[in-house]
Amino acid sequence: MAADPNRTGISLRPARLDDASSLAALAIEVWVGTYLRQGVNSLFANYVFAELTPARFYSLLQQKCETFIVSQNLEGIDGFIRITEGVKPPAGPGSAAEIATLYVQPRHQGRRLGRALLQAGLQRCADLEAPAPWLTTNSENTAAIGFYQRMGFEITGETAFCLGTQSYPNTLLTYCPESW
Repeated sequence: MAADPNRTGISLRPARLDDASSLAALAIEVWVGTYLRQGVNSLFANYVFAELTPARFYSLLQQKCETFIVSQNLEGIDGFIRITEGVKPPAGPGSAAEIATLYVQPRHQGRRLGRALLQAGLQRCADLEAPAPWLTTNSENTAAIGFYQRMGFEITGETAFCLGTQSYPNTLLTYCPESW
């Protein structure tokens, strides 16, 4: 699973329990920077501080149905992918494997870390006999949607991210290796 850092400059490894706080910090940085474009209100702040905590990541890292792969540089983690086994897509085709998260620190984007992490995640899904994993992303996140489409995913539906009484449209994408 580990990419050869001498050839690609990217080093991937399975996440460890002691990575929980680093995963939480990275998740907060990426989530806030990606989704909070109009300022921070209490609804979103409460979500971040309830869901993106070291304790939550520590708990997830201990679950057998969760796989975390991290990109490790000299200083620390600069990206990660999280795959959740046994979860069917909310609509349309797909295996029972969700790419629940793929985050790369903004300052490290453009170095092919996202591509390397996604390829490692797709290999994990293939190993789980789930060749058509799925994911959702905010429908306004056109850069992410384009990235996933370039990587062999197809739009297969719509869903929503619900927070409190608010609902935010999400695009559902499913990996279709034959489209490569």
